[in-house]
Amino acid sequence: MPLLASIPSPSQGVWNLGPIPIRAYALCIVLGVIVAVWIGERRWRARGGAPGTITDLAVWAVPFGLVGGRLYHVITDWQIYFGSDAPKRPIDALFIWEGGLGIWGAIALGALGVYIACRRRGISFTAVADTLAPGVAVAQAIGRWGNYFNQELFGGPTDLPWGLEIEPGRPGTVPGATTYHPAFLYESLWDLALAVVLILAARRLTLRHGRVFALYVAGYTLGRFWIEGLRVDPAHQILGLRLNQWTSIVIFLCALAYLWLARNRAGEEPLGAQIGDGDPAHADPAHGRDQADEPELLREEEQDETPGDPQETAAAGANAANEAGPAEGEADRR
Repeated sequence: MPLLASIPSPSQGVWNLGPIPIRAYALCIVLGVIVAVWIGERRWRARGGAPGTITDLAVWAVPFGLVGGRLYHVITDWQIYFGSDAPKRPIDALFIWEGGLGIWGAIALGALGVYIACRRRGISFTAVADTLAPGVAVAQAIGRWGNYFNQELFGGPTDLPWGLEIEPGRPGTVPGATTYHPAFLYESLWDLALAVVLILAARRLTLRHGRVFALYVAGYTLGRFWIEGLRVDPAHQILGLRLNQWTSIVIFLCALAYLWLARNRAGEEPLGAQIGDGDPAHADPAHGRDQADEPELLREEEQDETPGDPQETAAAGANAANEAGPAEGEADRR
């Protein structure tokens, strides 16, 4: 089949700003984090939370996530850095900017960081997880483009018009093949579609108590299982499946189990300091009522029906008594 077109790989993934190297992989990760925090902040404020909360939590989540992602990569691909035939030095295991972050470790340890921060602030961890889920998916979609600049995370050879050009000799390349499935692009598009599904599901189904995050986990692992099967780079295999495929299966089943167990869970999830405390007319100045979640709208209606200040009520009662006083006296004289 003749090749109609192809996607060229970048000629370089590092630019030097004087003595400082600017790496595309690191830029994609940073941009993904920024977008995730921005989306999370908007969703958190729309839910009734205080502004700046998600940014504060990110201070915990990001370093935990980076450490977790790198640990998973190094543990599962230890032979790259350790051993007599290792292509890299042990010290290279610390060079995150060169690529190699396992999403499983990043999510697990990043969630641990968020959990610790939520406990310290008295905020519901499940509420935060649901709020962050769509932004995390978008962050992954952006971060995958770092693999594009590093010419990694590609599938098997293909003659499809969107085949990705990969330099010969890279791990996973096949002699004689020049274009491969752009697995990084497939995953990026899957993550973006997943983020849209999560936002729609959260609005229409009113999912709470960690169910949006569980839906994200189930959706991501479903796509990852398929995409992982396209890859041809070296990886540990168990019974014919790559390690990451087995990981996807286990986590997917755990997510489904959580969705079932939490299907009837209800009740309030503490959000910490609420926006609009002392100003019941506005749950969030940056968002309209059409962007607020149902619990927030219910709080506004309850506040509208709540009696006013006790002193004002007492003063109004006294005035009414004074006005009624002469009439009552006149009636007594009759």
